[in-house]
Amino acid sequence: MAEWADSKTWTNRLVFIALAFVLVVIDLVPLDMRPSLWAAPDVLLAATLAWVARKPSYVPVFIIAMIMLLTDFLFLRPPGLWAALVVVLTETIRRQHREFRTMPFLVEWGTIAFGIVAITVINRIVLAVVMAPQAPLAPTLVEMVATILVYPFVLVAAHFMFGVSRTSPGEVGRKGQVL
Repeated sequence: MAEWADSKTWTNRLVFIALAFVLVVIDLVPLDMRPSLWAAPDVLLAATLAWVARKPSYVPVFIIAMIMLLTDFLFLRPPGLWAALVVVLTETIRRQHREFRTMPFLVEWGTIAFGIVAITVINRIVLAVVMAPQAPLAPTLVEMVATILVYPFVLVAAHFMFGVSRTSPGEVGRKGQVL
């Protein structure tokens, strides 16, 4: 039932945690003191979705939940809401992992884009219902569209820099288990 992950899986989990740390630090460090004119993409969300769509064993749900909850605290968002929405989205993608193996790229990108739009809209609705302060609509939409547009570049980087590629149908792990 529950199997120990091999060293490659653990190494890639640590690489993902380190990548998340670097992306959060880059987001937090002020590189320019002038206010920005546009919202940057959420590269951490795009990377998380790319890794879950391609190699779901590399990013277990508890790692995603902890990283996203930490970002909620660091970016002063309502604690747990964005983290919960991202966990629901990643688990939905993880459940469809076998379909993602043979899916054409544009369909995969559309599926990821639909998920990003869905969690962004749900986040805004929940914040409006509880009357919590939220960012203006225009920067939120720009961030959402930018995240969707940066997804292919994140996939290319994940593939060539970290070796995160699609699991082939019939691919087996080191111990002979079907992936």
